[in-house]
Amino acid sequence: MMTSQSVLSIGQQALEVALLISAPMLLTALVVGLVVSVLQAATQINEMTLSFIPKLVAMFVALVITGPWMLATFVDYMQRLLAGIPGTIG
Repeated sequence: MMTSQSVLSIGQQALEVALLISAPMLLTALVVGLVVSVLQAATQINEMTLSFIPKLVAMFVALVITGPWMLATFVDYMQRLLAGIPGTIG
């Protein structure tokens, strides 16, 4: 039977998985943005493409490196969620 506790548990697990999956990309963008900002401040070069292109390349590299783990984490969550449907209905 679906109770409010089970709904909250499913929502909490969904938020945890979303945070785990997005963390590598967000941290990569944060670190690259910080490094580029420090370099721009040191050299006093304020070019927009200078901050965009390194972030884009770093995000692509991070996606290539962590993509399989992100996909495996999401698939595992979905399998557990779909396998739990009969227990929540009946």
